Amino acid sequence: MEAIKRTKISDLLKSTAYGTQVNVRGWVRTRRNSKQVAFVALNDGSTINNVQVVIDVEKFDEEQVKLFTTGACLSVNGTLVESIGGGQSVEIQAVEIELLGACDNTYPLQKKGQTMEYMRTVAHLRPRTNTFGAVFRIRHNMAYAIHKFFHDKGFYYFHTPIITASDCEGAGQMFQVTTMNLYDLKKDEEGSIKYDSDFFGKQASLTVSGQLEGELAATALGAIYTFGPTFRAENSNTPRHLAEFWMIEPEVAFNDITDNMDLAEEFIKYCVQWALDHCMEDITFLNNMFDKGLIERLRSIVDTEFVRLAYTDGIKILEEAVAGGHKFEFPVYWGVDLASEHERYLVEHHFKRPVILTDYPKEIKAFYMKQNEDGKTVRAMDVLFPKIGEIIGGSEREADYGKLLQRIEELGIPMKDMWWYLDTRRYGSCPHSGFGLGFERLLLFVTGMSNIRDVIPFPRTPNNAEF
Repeated sequence: MEAIKRTKISDLLKSTAYGTQVNVRGWVRTRRNSKQVAFVALNDGSTINNVQVVIDVEKFDEEQVKLFTTGACLSVNGTLVESIGGGQSVEIQAVEIELLGACDNTYPLQKKGQTMEYMRTVAHLRPRTNTFGAVFRIRHNMAYAIHKFFHDKGFYYFHTPIITASDCEGAGQMFQVTTMNLYDLKKDEEGSIKYDSDFFGKQASLTVSGQLEGELAATALGAIYTFGPTFRAENSNTPRHLAEFWMIEPEVAFNDITDNMDLAEEFIKYCVQWALDHCMEDITFLNNMFDKGLIERLRSIVDTEFVRLAYTDGIKILEEAVAGGHKFEFPVYWGVDLASEHERYLVEHHFKRPVILTDYPKEIKAFYMKQNEDGKTVRAMDVLFPKIGEIIGGSEREADYGKLLQRIEELGIPMKDMWWYLDTRRYGSCPHSGFGLGFERLLLFVTGMSNIRDVIPFPRTPNNAEF
Protein backbone atom coordinates (compact mmCIF):
# COMPACT_ATOMS: atom_id res chain seq x y z
CA MET A 1 0.00 0.00 0.00
CA GLU A 2 1.04 3.59 -0.63
CA ALA A 3 2.34 5.22 2.55
CA ILE A 4 -0.16 7.84 3.70
CA LYS A 5 0.02 9.11 7.27
CA ARG A 6 -2.71 7.58 9.41
CA THR A 7 -5.56 9.82 10.63
CA LYS A 8 -7.48 8.95 13.78
CA ILE A 9 -11.18 8.42 13.10
CA SER A 10 -12.06 11.01 15.78
CA ASP A 11 -10.15 13.64 13.76
CA LEU A 12 -11.40 12.42 10.41
CA LEU A 13 -15.06 12.76 11.37
CA LYS A 14 -14.49 16.47 12.08
CA SER A 15 -12.70 17.05 8.77
CA THR A 16 -14.15 18.87 5.75
CA ALA A 17 -11.10 18.28 3.52
CA TYR A 18 -13.22 16.49 0.88
CA GLY A 19 -11.33 14.95 -2.00
CA THR A 20 -8.08 14.37 -0.06
CA GLN A 21 -6.42 10.97 0.24
CA VAL A 22 -6.48 9.60 3.79
CA ASN A 23 -5.44 6.48 5.67
CA VAL A 24 -7.44 5.00 8.55
CA ARG A 25 -6.78 1.84 10.49
CA GLY A 26 -9.10 0.05 12.82
CA TRP A 27 -11.37 -2.91 13.47
CA VAL A 28 -14.47 -3.84 11.51
CA ARG A 29 -17.67 -3.41 13.50
CA THR A 30 -20.05 -4.40 10.69
CA ARG A 31 -20.06 -5.10 6.96
CA ARG A 32 -23.10 -4.76 4.69
CA ASN A 33 -23.03 -5.98 1.09
CA SER A 34 -25.02 -5.19 -2.02
CA LYS A 35 -24.16 -6.34 -5.55
CA GLN A 36 -22.08 -3.31 -6.45
CA VAL A 37 -20.98 -1.93 -3.07
CA ALA A 38 -19.86 -3.13 0.36
CA PHE A 39 -20.10 -0.85 3.39
CA VAL A 40 -17.65 -1.43 6.25
CA ALA A 41 -18.05 0.39 9.61
CA LEU A 42 -14.53 0.87 10.98
CA ASN A 43 -13.63 1.90 14.54
CA ASP A 44 -10.18 2.62 16.00
CA GLY A 45 -11.14 3.35 19.63
CA SER A 46 -10.56 7.11 19.40
CA THR A 47 -14.32 7.79 19.37
CA ILE A 48 -17.59 5.94 19.85
CA ASN A 49 -18.42 6.75 16.22
CA ASN A 50 -17.39 4.56 13.28
CA VAL A 51 -16.27 5.80 9.88
CA GLN A 52 -18.03 4.24 6.91
CA VAL A 53 -15.73 2.77 4.27
CA VAL A 54 -17.43 2.41 0.88
CA ILE A 55 -15.96 -0.41 -1.25
CA ASP A 56 -16.71 -0.57 -4.97
CA VAL A 57 -16.83 -4.37 -5.29
CA GLU A 58 -15.71 -4.37 -8.95
CA LYS A 59 -12.40 -2.71 -8.02
CA PHE A 60 -11.52 -5.29 -5.33
CA ASP A 61 -10.99 -9.02 -5.29
CA GLU A 62 -14.25 -10.64 -4.15
CA GLU A 63 -12.41 -13.20 -1.98
CA GLN A 64 -10.48 -10.41 -0.26
CA VAL A 65 -13.66 -8.47 0.59
CA LYS A 66 -15.09 -11.64 2.19
CA LEU A 67 -12.24 -11.46 4.74
CA PHE A 68 -13.38 -8.02 5.98
CA THR A 69 -15.50 -9.63 8.71
CA THR A 70 -16.55 -8.27 12.11
CA GLY A 71 -13.42 -8.00 14.28
CA ALA A 72 -10.92 -7.99 11.40
CA CYS A 73 -8.27 -5.26 11.43
CA LEU A 74 -7.88 -3.16 8.28
CA SER A 75 -5.71 -0.38 6.92
CA VAL A 76 -7.67 1.67 4.37
CA ASN A 77 -6.39 4.24 1.88
CA GLY A 78 -9.15 6.22 0.24
CA THR A 79 -10.76 9.50 -0.68
CA LEU A 80 -12.56 11.49 1.99
CA VAL A 81 -16.02 12.40 0.69
CA GLU A 82 -19.12 14.03 2.11
CA SER A 83 -21.53 11.34 3.27
CA ILE A 84 -24.86 11.01 1.50
CA GLY A 85 -26.35 8.70 4.13
CA GLY A 86 -27.46 9.82 7.58
CA GLY A 87 -25.49 9.29 10.77
CA GLN A 88 -22.13 10.66 9.69
CA SER A 89 -20.87 13.73 7.85
CA VAL A 90 -17.99 12.03 5.99
CA GLU A 91 -17.10 8.63 4.61
CA ILE A 92 -14.20 7.07 2.73
CA GLN A 93 -14.29 5.81 -0.84
CA ALA A 94 -11.78 2.95 -0.61
CA VAL A 95 -8.85 2.89 -3.04
CA GLU A 96 -6.62 0.30 -1.33
CA ILE A 97 -7.33 -1.98 1.65
CA GLU A 98 -4.79 -4.08 3.53
CA LEU A 99 -5.97 -6.83 5.87
CA LEU A 100 -3.73 -6.37 8.94
CA GLY A 101 -5.38 -9.12 10.98
CA ALA A 102 -8.06 -11.60 9.94
CA CYS A 103 -10.85 -12.60 12.32
CA ASP A 104 -12.74 -15.85 11.97
CA ASN A 105 -16.30 -16.74 12.97
CA THR A 106 -15.30 -17.85 16.49
CA TYR A 107 -14.93 -14.13 17.44
CA PRO A 108 -17.09 -13.78 20.59
CA LEU A 109 -18.44 -10.30 19.79
CA GLN A 110 -20.27 -11.21 16.59
CA LYS A 111 -23.78 -10.78 17.93
CA LYS A 112 -25.22 -7.56 19.23
CA GLY A 113 -27.05 -7.33 22.53
CA GLN A 114 -24.85 -9.63 24.65
CA THR A 115 -25.46 -9.51 28.42
CA MET A 116 -23.06 -7.76 30.78
CA GLU A 117 -22.48 -11.11 32.52
CA TYR A 118 -21.40 -12.66 29.22
CA MET A 119 -19.15 -9.69 28.48
CA ARG A 120 -17.26 -10.27 31.75
CA THR A 121 -16.34 -13.75 30.49
CA VAL A 122 -14.63 -12.09 27.50
CA ALA A 123 -13.22 -9.10 29.38
CA HIS A 124 -10.07 -9.26 27.22
CA LEU A 125 -12.19 -8.33 24.18
CA ARG A 126 -14.99 -6.22 25.65
CA PRO A 127 -13.11 -2.88 25.25
CA ARG A 128 -13.82 -3.31 21.51
CA THR A 129 -17.55 -2.85 22.06
CA ASN A 130 -19.27 0.54 21.96
CA THR A 131 -20.29 0.31 25.60
CA PHE A 132 -16.88 -0.49 27.04
CA GLY A 133 -15.05 1.79 24.66
CA ALA A 134 -17.23 4.60 26.05
CA VAL A 135 -16.70 3.52 29.68
CA PHE A 136 -12.92 3.31 29.39
CA ARG A 137 -12.57 6.61 27.55
CA ILE A 138 -14.58 8.19 30.39
CA ARG A 139 -12.37 6.38 32.91
CA HIS A 140 -9.29 7.99 31.35
CA ASN A 141 -10.93 11.42 31.37
CA MET A 142 -11.91 11.11 35.02
CA ALA A 143 -8.34 10.15 35.99
CA TYR A 144 -7.02 13.15 34.07
CA ALA A 145 -9.60 15.48 35.66
CA ILE A 146 -8.61 14.30 39.14
CA HIS A 147 -4.94 15.05 38.58
CA LYS A 148 -5.78 18.41 37.00
CA PHE A 149 -8.11 19.45 39.83
CA PHE A 150 -5.53 18.80 42.54
CA HIS A 151 -2.56 20.10 40.56
CA ASP A 152 -4.35 23.37 39.82
CA LYS A 153 -5.11 23.76 43.56
CA GLY A 154 -1.44 23.32 44.50
CA PHE A 155 -1.68 19.77 45.87
CA TYR A 156 1.20 17.32 45.48
CA TYR A 157 0.64 13.82 44.10
CA PHE A 158 2.14 11.49 46.69
CA HIS A 159 2.84 7.80 46.13
CA THR A 160 2.02 5.64 49.13
CA PRO A 161 3.12 1.99 49.38
CA ILE A 162 1.13 -0.86 47.85
CA ILE A 163 2.78 -3.37 50.19
CA THR A 164 2.33 -2.44 53.84
CA ALA A 165 2.54 -3.85 57.37
CA SER A 166 -0.26 -1.63 58.75
CA ASP A 167 -4.02 -2.09 58.47
CA CYS A 168 -5.39 1.44 58.04
CA GLU A 169 -9.04 0.59 58.58
CA GLY A 170 -8.43 -1.89 61.39
CA ALA A 171 -10.75 -4.28 59.57
CA GLY A 172 -8.20 -7.08 59.13
CA GLN A 173 -9.46 -7.93 55.64
CA MET A 174 -6.10 -7.77 53.87
CA PHE A 175 -4.41 -9.87 51.21
CA GLN A 176 -1.11 -11.23 52.48
CA VAL A 177 2.11 -10.84 50.50
CA THR A 178 4.64 -13.59 51.04
CA THR A 179 7.45 -15.55 49.43
CA MET A 180 7.11 -18.42 51.92
CA ASN A 181 6.25 -21.96 50.90
CA LEU A 182 2.69 -22.25 52.16
CA TYR A 183 2.98 -26.03 52.42
CA ASP A 184 5.86 -25.78 54.87
CA LEU A 185 5.13 -22.88 57.25
CA LYS A 186 7.31 -22.62 60.35
CA LYS A 187 5.43 -21.82 63.56
CA ASP A 188 6.47 -20.78 67.08
CA GLU A 189 5.51 -22.52 70.34
CA GLU A 190 2.12 -20.76 70.37
CA GLY A 191 1.32 -21.92 66.86
CA SER A 192 1.76 -18.49 65.23
CA ILE A 193 3.49 -18.33 61.86
CA LYS A 194 7.16 -17.25 62.03
CA TYR A 195 7.86 -14.57 59.44
CA ASP A 196 11.63 -14.28 60.17
CA SER A 197 12.53 -16.02 56.91
CA ASP A 198 9.88 -14.21 54.82
CA PHE A 199 10.92 -11.49 52.35
CA PHE A 200 10.18 -8.55 54.68
CA GLY A 201 10.90 -10.40 57.92
CA LYS A 202 7.38 -9.65 59.13
CA GLN A 203 3.78 -10.12 58.01
CA ALA A 204 3.06 -7.90 55.00
CA SER A 205 -0.13 -7.22 53.05
CA LEU A 206 -1.56 -5.31 50.11
CA THR A 207 -2.74 -1.87 51.21
CA VAL A 208 -6.38 -1.08 52.00
CA SER A 209 -5.67 2.66 51.93
CA GLY A 210 -2.82 5.14 51.56
CA GLN A 211 -4.35 7.47 54.13
CA LEU A 212 -2.00 6.99 57.07
CA GLU A 213 1.07 7.60 54.93
CA GLY A 214 -0.82 10.46 53.27
CA GLU A 215 -1.22 12.10 56.66
CA LEU A 216 2.55 11.99 57.14
CA ALA A 217 2.99 13.76 53.81
CA ALA A 218 0.32 16.40 54.54
CA THR A 219 2.14 17.35 57.75
CA ALA A 220 5.19 18.14 55.62
CA LEU A 221 3.96 19.25 52.18
CA GLY A 222 0.71 20.87 53.31
CA ALA A 223 -1.73 19.41 50.79
CA ILE A 224 -1.31 16.05 49.06
CA TYR A 225 -3.42 13.46 47.28
CA THR A 226 -2.88 9.79 46.56
CA PHE A 227 -4.37 7.98 43.58
CA GLY A 228 -3.60 4.30 43.33
CA PRO A 229 -4.82 0.72 43.65
CA THR A 230 -6.15 -0.54 46.97
CA PHE A 231 -7.23 -4.02 48.02
CA ARG A 232 -9.92 -5.48 50.29
CA ALA A 233 -10.14 -9.19 50.99
CA GLU A 234 -13.80 -9.12 52.01
CA ASN A 235 -16.10 -11.72 50.53
CA SER A 236 -18.57 -9.18 49.12
CA ASN A 237 -20.36 -10.36 46.00
CA THR A 238 -22.30 -7.14 45.39
CA PRO A 239 -22.62 -4.74 42.43
CA ARG A 240 -20.72 -2.13 44.52
CA HIS A 241 -17.64 -4.04 45.74
CA LEU A 242 -14.33 -5.08 44.18
CA ALA A 243 -11.32 -6.79 45.77
CA GLU A 244 -9.00 -4.49 43.78
CA PHE A 245 -10.05 -0.92 43.11
CA TRP A 246 -8.55 2.56 42.79
CA MET A 247 -8.77 5.24 45.43
CA ILE A 248 -8.19 8.99 45.54
CA GLU A 249 -7.25 10.30 48.98
CA PRO A 250 -6.51 13.99 49.53
CA GLU A 251 -5.10 15.00 52.91
CA VAL A 252 -4.76 18.66 53.90
CA ALA A 253 -2.96 20.26 56.85
CA PHE A 254 -4.92 22.96 58.70
CA ASN A 255 -8.29 21.95 57.16
CA ASP A 256 -11.15 21.36 59.58
CA ILE A 257 -14.29 19.30 58.88
CA THR A 258 -16.04 22.23 57.12
CA ASP A 259 -13.05 22.82 54.82
CA ASN A 260 -13.06 19.09 54.15
CA MET A 261 -16.74 19.11 53.12
CA ASP A 262 -16.16 22.14 50.90
CA LEU A 263 -13.24 20.40 49.17
CA ALA A 264 -15.20 17.17 48.65
CA GLU A 265 -18.17 19.00 47.12
CA GLU A 266 -15.99 21.17 44.87
CA PHE A 267 -13.93 18.15 43.78
CA ILE A 268 -16.80 15.90 42.81
CA LYS A 269 -18.63 18.69 40.98
CA TYR A 270 -15.44 19.44 39.04
CA CYS A 271 -15.15 15.78 37.96
CA VAL A 272 -18.79 15.58 36.85
CA GLN A 273 -18.51 18.89 34.96
CA TRP A 274 -15.34 17.61 33.26
CA ALA A 275 -17.24 14.54 32.06
CA LEU A 276 -20.06 16.71 30.70
CA ASP A 277 -17.57 19.00 28.94
CA HIS A 278 -15.22 16.36 27.50
CA CYS A 279 -17.09 13.04 27.23
CA MET A 280 -20.50 14.06 25.93
CA GLU A 281 -20.58 11.70 22.93
CA ASP A 282 -19.84 8.70 25.16
CA ILE A 283 -22.21 9.86 27.92
CA THR A 284 -25.00 10.43 25.37
CA PHE A 285 -24.54 6.87 24.08
CA LEU A 286 -24.70 5.44 27.63
CA ASN A 287 -27.68 7.67 28.43
CA ASN A 288 -29.57 6.36 25.40
CA MET A 289 -28.59 2.71 25.81
CA PHE A 290 -28.55 2.11 29.57
CA ASP A 291 -29.78 4.95 31.74
CA LYS A 292 -32.21 7.45 30.26
CA GLY A 293 -31.79 9.82 33.22
CA LEU A 294 -27.98 9.91 33.19
CA ILE A 295 -27.35 13.32 31.61
CA GLU A 296 -30.08 14.97 33.66
CA ARG A 297 -28.67 13.46 36.88
CA LEU A 298 -25.10 14.57 36.08
CA ARG A 299 -26.28 18.11 35.37
CA SER A 300 -28.31 18.19 38.57
CA ILE A 301 -25.20 17.39 40.65
CA VAL A 302 -23.25 20.32 39.25
CA ASP A 303 -26.12 22.77 39.76
CA THR A 304 -27.10 21.69 43.28
CA GLU A 305 -25.86 22.67 46.71
CA PHE A 306 -25.30 19.49 48.74
CA VAL A 307 -27.29 19.10 51.96
CA ARG A 308 -25.17 18.97 55.13
CA LEU A 309 -26.85 16.86 57.76
CA ALA A 310 -25.84 15.50 61.17
CA TYR A 311 -26.10 11.70 61.50
CA THR A 312 -28.50 12.13 64.46
CA ASP A 313 -30.87 14.22 62.29
CA GLY A 314 -30.57 11.67 59.49
CA ILE A 315 -31.60 8.87 61.84
CA LYS A 316 -34.66 10.92 62.90
CA ILE A 317 -35.72 11.32 59.26
CA LEU A 318 -35.31 7.56 58.67
CA GLU A 319 -37.22 6.68 61.86
CA GLU A 320 -40.06 8.99 60.80
CA ALA A 321 -40.08 7.24 57.39
CA VAL A 322 -40.43 3.85 59.14
CA ALA A 323 -43.21 5.24 61.36
CA GLY A 324 -44.93 6.47 58.20
CA GLY A 325 -44.92 2.98 56.71
CA HIS A 326 -41.68 2.94 54.67
CA LYS A 327 -40.10 -0.51 54.77
CA PHE A 328 -36.31 -0.93 54.99
CA GLU A 329 -34.59 -4.30 54.82
CA PHE A 330 -32.22 -3.31 57.66
CA PRO A 331 -33.26 -1.75 61.00
CA VAL A 332 -32.82 1.97 61.78
CA TYR A 333 -31.66 3.20 65.22
CA TRP A 334 -29.08 5.62 66.60
CA GLY A 335 -25.70 3.87 66.45
CA VAL A 336 -26.40 1.77 63.35
CA ASP A 337 -23.95 1.87 60.45
CA LEU A 338 -26.28 3.04 57.67
CA ALA A 339 -26.95 0.63 54.82
CA SER A 340 -27.01 1.74 51.19
CA GLU A 341 -30.84 1.70 51.23
CA HIS A 342 -30.86 4.22 54.12
CA GLU A 343 -28.35 6.49 52.41
CA ARG A 344 -30.29 6.38 49.14
CA TYR A 345 -33.59 7.13 50.91
CA LEU A 346 -32.13 10.37 52.30
CA VAL A 347 -30.73 11.37 48.90
CA GLU A 348 -33.36 10.13 46.44
CA HIS A 349 -36.61 10.40 48.41
CA HIS A 350 -36.22 12.90 51.21
CA PHE A 351 -33.87 15.63 49.95
CA LYS A 352 -33.69 14.70 46.24
CA ARG A 353 -30.07 15.86 46.10
CA PRO A 354 -26.67 14.76 47.42
CA VAL A 355 -26.21 14.73 51.19
CA ILE A 356 -23.07 15.12 53.28
CA LEU A 357 -23.72 13.24 56.52
CA THR A 358 -21.58 14.29 59.49
CA ASP A 359 -20.93 13.57 63.18
CA TYR A 360 -21.30 9.78 63.19
CA PRO A 361 -21.16 7.68 66.39
CA LYS A 362 -17.50 7.02 67.17
CA GLU A 363 -18.14 3.28 67.63
CA ILE A 364 -18.87 2.76 63.91
CA LYS A 365 -16.01 4.90 62.59
CA ALA A 366 -12.24 4.48 62.33
CA PHE A 367 -9.85 5.17 65.23
CA TYR A 368 -8.17 8.20 63.62
CA MET A 369 -11.27 10.45 63.44
CA LYS A 370 -11.41 13.55 65.66
CA GLN A 371 -13.73 13.14 68.62
CA ASN A 372 -16.44 15.74 69.27
CA GLU A 373 -16.93 17.33 72.68
CA ASP A 374 -20.01 15.14 73.33
CA GLY A 375 -17.74 12.10 73.70
CA LYS A 376 -20.12 10.05 71.55
CA THR A 377 -19.56 11.26 67.98
CA VAL A 378 -16.65 11.99 65.67
CA ARG A 379 -16.07 14.58 62.93
CA ALA A 380 -16.72 12.16 60.11
CA MET A 381 -18.30 13.09 56.78
CA ASP A 382 -19.75 10.83 54.12
CA VAL A 383 -20.95 12.17 50.77
CA LEU A 384 -24.07 10.29 49.68
CA PHE A 385 -25.15 10.20 46.03
CA PRO A 386 -28.23 9.05 44.13
CA LYS A 387 -28.08 5.44 42.86
CA ILE A 388 -24.77 4.84 44.69
CA GLY A 389 -25.12 5.69 48.36
CA GLU A 390 -21.74 6.58 49.90
CA ILE A 391 -19.30 7.85 47.27
CA ILE A 392 -16.84 9.68 49.56
CA GLY A 393 -15.86 8.95 53.17
CA GLY A 394 -13.64 11.24 55.23
CA SER A 395 -13.08 13.11 58.45
CA GLU A 396 -11.14 15.65 60.39
CA ARG A 397 -8.33 13.61 61.92
CA GLU A 398 -7.62 13.34 65.66
CA ALA A 399 -4.61 15.63 66.20
CA ASP A 400 -4.31 15.07 69.96
CA TYR A 401 -1.68 12.44 70.85
CA GLY A 402 -3.37 11.35 74.10
CA LYS A 403 -6.84 10.93 72.57
CA LEU A 404 -5.50 9.04 69.56
CA LEU A 405 -3.41 6.72 71.75
CA GLN A 406 -6.41 6.03 73.99
CA ARG A 407 -8.57 5.12 70.97
CA ILE A 408 -5.87 2.81 69.57
CA GLU A 409 -5.64 1.05 72.95
CA GLU A 410 -9.47 0.79 73.25
CA LEU A 411 -9.62 -0.95 69.89
CA GLY A 412 -6.61 -3.18 70.58
CA ILE A 413 -4.67 -2.06 67.50
CA PRO A 414 -1.07 -3.40 67.80
CA MET A 415 1.19 -0.47 68.77
CA LYS A 416 4.17 -2.05 67.02
CA ASP A 417 2.46 -1.18 63.74
CA MET A 418 1.43 2.37 64.70
CA TRP A 419 4.49 4.02 66.32
CA TRP A 420 5.40 5.96 63.18
CA TYR A 421 1.84 7.23 62.74
CA LEU A 422 1.73 8.47 66.34
CA ASP A 423 4.96 10.40 65.73
CA THR A 424 3.00 12.94 63.64
CA ARG A 425 1.06 13.78 66.84
CA ARG A 426 4.24 13.95 68.93
CA TYR A 427 6.31 16.16 66.63
CA GLY A 428 4.47 19.33 65.67
CA SER A 429 0.91 18.02 65.43
CA CYS A 430 -1.59 20.11 63.48
CA PRO A 431 -5.29 20.01 62.64
CA HIS A 432 -5.78 18.17 59.34
CA SER A 433 -8.51 16.52 57.32
CA GLY A 434 -8.97 14.27 54.33
CA PHE A 435 -11.26 11.87 52.54
CA GLY A 436 -11.28 8.88 50.22
CA LEU A 437 -13.15 8.58 46.93
CA GLY A 438 -13.49 5.14 45.39
CA PHE A 439 -12.65 5.81 41.73
CA GLU A 440 -14.92 3.05 40.43
CA ARG A 441 -17.88 4.39 42.43
CA LEU A 442 -17.37 7.77 40.77
CA LEU A 443 -17.31 5.96 37.42
CA LEU A 444 -20.52 4.09 38.23
CA PHE A 445 -22.18 7.44 38.76
CA VAL A 446 -20.73 9.16 35.68
CA THR A 447 -21.37 6.25 33.27
CA GLY A 448 -24.75 5.13 34.59
CA MET A 449 -23.55 1.52 34.65
CA SER A 450 -25.24 -0.62 37.29
CA ASN A 451 -22.38 -2.97 38.26
CA ILE A 452 -18.94 -1.89 39.46
CA ARG A 453 -17.38 -4.81 37.55
CA ASP A 454 -18.23 -3.00 34.34
CA VAL A 455 -16.23 0.19 34.99
CA ILE A 456 -12.82 -1.45 35.59
CA PRO A 457 -11.09 -3.30 32.75
CA PHE A 458 -10.39 -6.54 34.63
CA PRO A 459 -12.53 -6.92 37.77
CA ARG A 460 -11.13 -8.80 40.76
CA THR A 461 -13.92 -10.32 42.86
CA PRO A 462 -14.34 -13.47 44.99
CA ASN A 463 -13.47 -16.52 42.86
CA ASN A 464 -12.51 -14.36 39.91
CA ALA A 465 -8.97 -13.34 38.94
CA GLU A 466 -9.26 -14.06 35.21
CA PHE A 467 -7.18 -12.25 32.56
